[in-house]
Amino acid sequence: MIRTLFFTAVLALSPLVASSQETDDTGVDAITGATRQEAKTEKQANAISRLHIGGYGEAVMTRNFYSQSFNRYKKPENYADDKSHGRFDLPHVCLNIGYDFGKGWTMGSEIEFEHGGNGTAVEIEAEEAGEYEAEVEKGGEVNIEQFWINKEFWNGKFNIKAGEIIVPVGYSNAYHEPNQFFTAYRPEGEATIMPNTWHQVGLSLWGRLKEWRYEAQLLSGLNSESFTAENFVHYGATSPYEFKVANNYAGALRIDNYSVKGLRIGLSGYYGYTFRNTLRTPGAKYDDVTGALGIVALDFSLNRWNWIVRGNVDYAHFSDADEISAYNQANWTHHKYQDGNPHHYSNIGSNALSYAIEAGYNVFSQIPRLHQANERLWVFGRFEHYDTMAAGTYESMYKYTKKYRCAFGLNYSPVKQVTIKGEYSYRYFEKPNNNGLTSDSPLYKQPYNNEPSISLGVTYCGKLL
Repeated sequence: MIRTLFFTAVLALSPLVASSQETDDTGVDAITGATRQEAKTEKQANAISRLHIGGYGEAVMTRNFYSQSFNRYKKPENYADDKSHGRFDLPHVCLNIGYDFGKGWTMGSEIEFEHGGNGTAVEIEAEEAGEYEAEVEKGGEVNIEQFWINKEFWNGKFNIKAGEIIVPVGYSNAYHEPNQFFTAYRPEGEATIMPNTWHQVGLSLWGRLKEWRYEAQLLSGLNSESFTAENFVHYGATSPYEFKVANNYAGALRIDNYSVKGLRIGLSGYYGYTFRNTLRTPGAKYDDVTGALGIVALDFSLNRWNWIVRGNVDYAHFSDADEISAYNQANWTHHKYQDGNPHHYSNIGSNALSYAIEAGYNVFSQIPRLHQANERLWVFGRFEHYDTMAAGTYESMYKYTKKYRCAFGLNYSPVKQVTIKGEYSYRYFEKPNNNGLTSDSPLYKQPYNNEPSISLGVTYCGKLL
């Protein structure tokens, strides 16, 4: 019924799928003998079979039992007794539309609304000495996360894809839909140290050869002015302008193997320069600075014996971190009074890392009636560690970026497309080594307060057509 109503409206306006055949005066095709209505119905059915509509979305309620002050890491003792706070959120709501044009040509698109969408714009005003101007109507983001044209060769062994594409570096970028992780929010470590979901305009060469899938991409470089101490290169793929600056280029590669039943192992990497990928021109003293960024990531997923086990290890190195941190700090001092400045101008670490393991067991697999009805109840646990300042000159200033997190919970799927998630999370930090000093000593370092929380969410993921 949904298909009929949707395509009745679309096809009535679309000459692509509603064009008529040559008919005689009686409305009968002179060659096939089909009536005009029969021919039109056949064309409509063919068009419908080529169109694909799907998407995914998440709605989450969270209660955080720790301070929400942005200063809570500077003097943690001042915020140890702060009250809990709650949040309601729509982390991601996405609509996918694809079409098969035939002869190996396909189109794919994804519109993503993060945290409910927004209305913002940032410009550099030339008549105001190059100051940033911004207007904000509400929080959130709206992104064209994917829009590409793909040409298939040799039954999928080789493909060429161009447009706005997903950069599949790390598990969470390649597999970011809500039925591909147990937690209420996307895996925290990878989502912190890298763009997530990472998408850029670029060119992709990919395919499947027996038990191997490969993908190589050419992209514009990231922008080091948007790197931060607390999020490493997470914001580097975004652009505040109506275009993405591409003074530098980068490459990404991913290979997955499926040789063992139920097991997938993936290796991915990224390399590119990040400095000068902006509208501002650095001085001559930065001529030798490139801001080369290299990332390597290993991940796996096992889905067998009513278990799902996933894991990842990511490591990143950023060259010229000290020089670019100094450049960013100088720019912050110069531009800190400009409204709408979209860049962070923060110190940056030279290394970042993240690793995680999660496992879930389908309890309903042991209850025949529920198993036959395809209902699932996953009991899961997760552990992860990540550090956006794993090495570098400023490492001692940002000890709170070294975080650990444990999570336990349930995922219940009454039908394949819908999952209800409940989770208890406990984020914690390493205790400082005070070498026997008491808390009244001026050299004593206060430990950071642990950060527990509970979350309840509902998600959907699947094809509508």
